[in-house]
Amino acid sequence: MIEKLIIQKTLRVPASTGAAGDGAPVARQLDAALLDVGFSASSALLEHVGGLAPAPAMDLAATVVSAVRELVGDHVQHNSYFVGFPDDVPDTVEFWTDRLRAAVLTDGGTATDGYLRDAATSGGVNLLDLPGYGTYQHTYAELLAAHDELLATAGDRVTVLGLGDTVEVEAARLYLALAGSATPHGEADLAILSELAVACLDDVQPAEIPVRENRAVLNGVRLVLGRPLVAVDTTTDVLRLACHVSGGDVSLGAPTRFRAFPRRERRILLAALNEVVGANQDKLADVVRHAERWKRLGERLHPHEYDQWPHAREVFTVARGERRVRTLAGRAEAAIRTGAIGPAASVLSAAPGLLLRSADRLLRLASAAEQRVVLDAVTGALGSASGRVLFSLREHVDNRLTPASARVYVNRSRGACVGPDRRPPLPAGLVAEVSARLDAEISARLPESPRPVVVDPAVLDVALPLSGKATEGGFAVLPRGSRGSVSGELLRFFTYWRQTSRRTDYDLSVLLLDDEFHTAGHVSWTNHRHEGVVYSGDVTDAANGATEFIDVPLTLPGHYVVPQVYIYAGESFDEVAESMFGYQTRTRDQQGTPFDARTVRARSQLRGQGRVALPVVFARGEQGWQAVWLHLYLPGMPSFNRVEDNTFTTADRVRALVQRRHLTMSYLVDRWRARAEVTMWDGRLPQEPVTFIGIDAPGDLPDGSEIYTLDRLSELIPE
Repeated sequence: MIEKLIIQKTLRVPASTGAAGDGAPVARQLDAALLDVGFSASSALLEHVGGLAPAPAMDLAATVVSAVRELVGDHVQHNSYFVGFPDDVPDTVEFWTDRLRAAVLTDGGTATDGYLRDAATSGGVNLLDLPGYGTYQHTYAELLAAHDELLATAGDRVTVLGLGDTVEVEAARLYLALAGSATPHGEADLAILSELAVACLDDVQPAEIPVRENRAVLNGVRLVLGRPLVAVDTTTDVLRLACHVSGGDVSLGAPTRFRAFPRRERRILLAALNEVVGANQDKLADVVRHAERWKRLGERLHPHEYDQWPHAREVFTVARGERRVRTLAGRAEAAIRTGAIGPAASVLSAAPGLLLRSADRLLRLASAAEQRVVLDAVTGALGSASGRVLFSLREHVDNRLTPASARVYVNRSRGACVGPDRRPPLPAGLVAEVSARLDAEISARLPESPRPVVVDPAVLDVALPLSGKATEGGFAVLPRGSRGSVSGELLRFFTYWRQTSRRTDYDLSVLLLDDEFHTAGHVSWTNHRHEGVVYSGDVTDAANGATEFIDVPLTLPGHYVVPQVYIYAGESFDEVAESMFGYQTRTRDQQGTPFDARTVRARSQLRGQGRVALPVVFARGEQGWQAVWLHLYLPGMPSFNRVEDNTFTTADRVRALVQRRHLTMSYLVDRWRARAEVTMWDGRLPQEPVTFIGIDAPGDLPDGSEIYTLDRLSELIPE
């Protein structure tokens, strides 16, 4: 339902067009139901529900509750292996010994406890095959009966839901925002965009579609429905479109197996190629980068059957190597190989984005005399490059004064590998000069606000959302590198997964690191307890869904807590029917079931490529504990992944990312101070309309206010 998508994405409830009446009882029930899962309805929303007839009021209330329960992961039952978790979790060896004893007695044998303990610790027995291991020994109802109801405290999360316009207006607004975004989206938002593109096909379309992946999604809908394509101006736009409608990777990060295209679709794709190349032969240079994909696509499009589009056939001639086309990057690389760094920068000036992405390398290779030439070329490119490229370069040079502890390479699928940083640092004076020029260009692009700007201090440490690829879909999930304060006395991590067709075993684990990023211990299915950290038990089959928990007292001596999800066996994160990770915070006095939606602080999907997921790390500093979002997936092994086998590589990646200086909203707010009246929000509602920037929006801001929360922060990035 589009209504649920809108609620989950914007925290606004589309207004119902149902008949008026007395829905006050339903409004009261809605308010109570929302509080049970950590949400609250604004006064405007409650008034709207109360003014509807009972039937439409109940329909709206049911949609709202269903949407927010899914948002925080409360739509499934989170059982735990040990019914008394965290109080009745046995010692690891005691548990293995008990399982062995049950196996021996079942077969009619006898054995001493000493013999069983030796067998459990020797590694000579496959402990995971023991009777009763890895499957719930109690029902979810029995779990609830074994725990008291969670006591509510003032620290529990309360997220306010506002009232929006009608579903048609809200859908069109969200569609235009997503389609016209200046930054790429992650998989979750691309899926939302695709659904909205169908619903809004005949509505007003965005004036510009800056991100090419968005173009592919929109044109995928138009291609299937036989509508004219929009904003196709490169050959790669056509390739992305073909990958998208074939169910492949629209970012071209992974190979795609192209489907068969009906004749009508082949004609549309070839006509688009013909128009692009016919208008500019230089566009053929893009074909070389993806030559193999073009060859495979040519097998599906049959370009030789269409003589009326000769320029389209040239694309496949280049892909097959029958015609050579020199690319801009190739010409620049040839100049660099001869040591002509200044001329290489001049060549790349024709592609401002490529020049800025190559700036570090050019400045490192340039002689003292040529550095000025490169710097002038970079300066000349600033006005033509996208805002996202400017911010990326600004963050990059901010980290080039000293070599990094390790160099982390993160691809578009959030896969990460680490290598030594062998780059010599850039001179401090050069970094300062490049930074100053970038600051000036970025500041000039920021719009002037007609209203005072009010900023919630909690948003200042949120990393600039330069790409949706650096985050996951979910609730209160921040971009990679963002920091958020963590209150409470106890952290509780949870992971849930539900397999599609074959037995799948995920393992929630925690790695503890000291202040030098050395291993200080771990907790997992092989070690149930350490320094007060407790594991809920290992579930090895998720046909009906499975959940694992780990409790971490925030009084533990370590400095870094790294929760991880390992695929021990079975389906990948992309293959399972559903998978998620989240964390809750509680006080010592709070009892209750292992999962309670009111204490969920964040819940993210797990949908990356790799066998090990690192969603977030918790770091203790002078201001207390903070959550530092990572959104990384490590290759791991095909099966049998365990935390003990990855302590060094995990610590290496965590150290590199935690120590990296990320460009945050604080930087953007500082740039804005010269163009608007900026004040920090102190919790009091303003008396006049404002532009509010924060993680969550306070209720009842004055009419006419513009609100930028997590779902809209990317709109603050200038094109």
